[in-house]
Amino acid sequence: QVRLVESGGGLVQAGGSLRLSCAASGGIYGINVMAWYRQAPGKQRELVALMSTGGTSPNYADSVKGRFTIWIDNAENTVYLQMNSLKPEDTGVYSCQATLLSSPGGRWTNYWGPGIQVTVSS
Repeated sequence: QVRLVESGGGLVQAGGSLRLSCAASGGIYGINVMAWYRQAPGKQRELVALMSTGGTSPNYADSVKGRFTIWIDNAENTVYLQMNSLKPEDTGVYSCQATLLSSPGGRWTNYWGPGIQVTVSS
């Protein structure tokens, strides 16, 4: 059973940094895409950053470009999100999403982590 587990969230002052990680476990035969989404109170969930293992450049929301960096450690089946120069508007629940192959010859399937809280105080 594939699981995604996020870690690294918490409370930080504006201007500070946090690093989120999301580890996939449970039998991973391939990774296509890993991404971070966030949902602020009263708002819809939005894509923050996405990275493909196919060698293309990562995609970032305009609001985080130049401040956030996403990368994947293929050996550890883990995606990271380094968040610098954090702002109060970055507050929200951050969720990891991954498109994975969980069995040989199987289908690419989307999985989600439970989410982790990030709070940036002003």
